[in-house]
Amino acid sequence: MAKKVLPWIIFILLFALLIIGFSIKDNMNSYLSELMQKQASPEIILSGNALIDSLYNYSANGLKYEITFLEFGASGCSACKRMESVMEEIQSKYLNRVNVVFLNILKPECQNLMKLFGIAAIPTQVLLNSEGEEFFRHTGYFSTSELTIKIVHHDTIK
Repeated sequence: MAKKVLPWIIFILLFALLIIGFSIKDNMNSYLSELMQKQASPEIILSGNALIDSLYNYSANGLKYEITFLEFGASGCSACKRMESVMEEIQSKYLNRVNVVFLNILKPECQNLMKLFGIAAIPTQVLLNSEGEEFFRHTGYFSTSELTIKIVHHDTIK
């Protein structure tokens, strides 16, 4: 009797853990992002903010983009690979409106921005307004249609 019941109990427990994991993943990702941001030293914060301001504050640097689409990812990640086509579609669809930037977190030069933005999982998409301020973030695969909604309605997102 125990041999028949034990596998079902284990299956139910594992299934329950899976459901719990999916339900708290966003909270866990937010917590891990906060931990990553705490790792950023004052020097990283200062230099990172200066870099963001110089590159993506279009009000100050005179470029005509309205939005920056930062894609944090890595070359060996399957979800990151799927995001490549999304980046290409957004870049061609919003050629002069959205600046699409891929940041490979495996490269040393991207580590400080990763800490500054608190990137704890990849792929992560961060949208910045024309002043270089973050207005949207998503972790995981994000389709072109979902991203298009965020781009089109970026003035109403708080």
